[in-house]
Amino acid sequence: MMRACWLSSSSSVVSGSARNSCTHFRRHRRHCRVQLNARCVRASNAMSDRFFKNDLPDYDVSNPVDRFPSSQDFSVAAIAKKDEIVEATWSRQRGLSRDLTLYTGVVGTAFLCFKSFERTGNKNDLLKCLEILNSSNADVTRHLKPYVTFLCGRAGNYALGAIASKYTGDTTNMLKYLELLKQMVEEISSIGNSGMPDELLYGRTGFLWACLFVNEHLGDESITWSSLRPIVNAVLTSGRAGARHHANCPLMYEWYNTKYWGAAHGLAGIMHVLMHFPLTKEDANDVKGTLHYMIANRFPSGNYPTAEGHEDDTLVHWCHGAPGILLTLCKAAEVFSSDAIFKQAAIDAGEVIWKRGLLKRIGICHGVSGNAYTFLALYRLTHDPIHLHRARAFSSFLYENARHLVASGRMHSGDHPSSLFEGRGGLACLWFDIGKPEDSRFPAYEL
Repeated sequence: MMRACWLSSSSSVVSGSARNSCTHFRRHRRHCRVQLNARCVRASNAMSDRFFKNDLPDYDVSNPVDRFPSSQDFSVAAIAKKDEIVEATWSRQRGLSRDLTLYTGVVGTAFLCFKSFERTGNKNDLLKCLEILNSSNADVTRHLKPYVTFLCGRAGNYALGAIASKYTGDTTNMLKYLELLKQMVEEISSIGNSGMPDELLYGRTGFLWACLFVNEHLGDESITWSSLRPIVNAVLTSGRAGARHHANCPLMYEWYNTKYWGAAHGLAGIMHVLMHFPLTKEDANDVKGTLHYMIANRFPSGNYPTAEGHEDDTLVHWCHGAPGILLTLCKAAEVFSSDAIFKQAAIDAGEVIWKRGLLKRIGICHGVSGNAYTFLALYRLTHDPIHLHRARAFSSFLYENARHLVASGRMHSGDHPSSLFEGRGGLACLWFDIGKPEDSRFPAYEL
């Protein structure tokens, strides 16, 4: 019964104000299946429909002066975009049914307000973040019971609530949210190895990321490593079981009967989270070996399959393809610093994104904003100015062109145009981060 609750496409528990959230979950799963199983369209046509030809000037070492908007220009635009999103998703929607997730819902608006506070120091943004979280908390607890992750479940509200409360100085509220998260640790630990998926959007690692985020801001032992170890062990046990028939890949996972590779549902996202924990030598070798397997089996183009056995070299998104995997490879280059293959593979993936990553969507999940973040990650890893140039080039493309391209129908604003991951929220985060590249982090993925 518990397994059915976690893995079913709908649940009688969820109703009322959470209907939008569950509708999104079903649409996202359906979108993934349709996206990955449509074989009737030739790959070349599909690729040309997905991205603009990149005619942006690349970095010129002999003339390194750029003509991009200034950091101040980007910051002003980000603040304006943030204000638009708060108005659209919160101020005008008070008391109405709404999506309660961070991925496409109002908790994503809270995350954007927190990002604005981090970059500008405006305490009103912090208070707005906490207002949204406090007002949504009861509905989240009631209606998102089956969903546990940071992006699409209760943990997003609880983790961000604890962090925002800390920065406002409200210790009582911080401890309330922290206790809710600790109760989830016990709940998820009790499920065992087979009762829950492992991927980032809906599974164990999506919950573990929330705990990592809390410890990043509140201190390493706010949620103790010893309490999280059973969940980490369950992820590793599941991966080893899934790899029984994969002699060259130590860990493998399925989500809806598909062995995904990407950040949202597959190997990249799971490995990325695992690398943030203190692993045994055996565990670390399995993570490392899994990443070696992925690199060895990438496409000749340098892009990566969406899933095991999928041969369409079409998707260059955070969720599926080189961008999300690049972010994971950057983390691997840090964790396994003696193995040069990870840094080089990340740089190789960046070339794919520069060539084919100027997508016809604006968001961070499958749009230009998310792909711009990969160049910021490469810049932090290598300190090579070419990557910062490319991040600014993608950001400037959006700054100068997104509005009229969307208005003319040549670019898509996303199925949820004001959301953090599919719409303008991620774009605003990028513009906040582009002026402080060393402090930039892909929202809800990099720490």
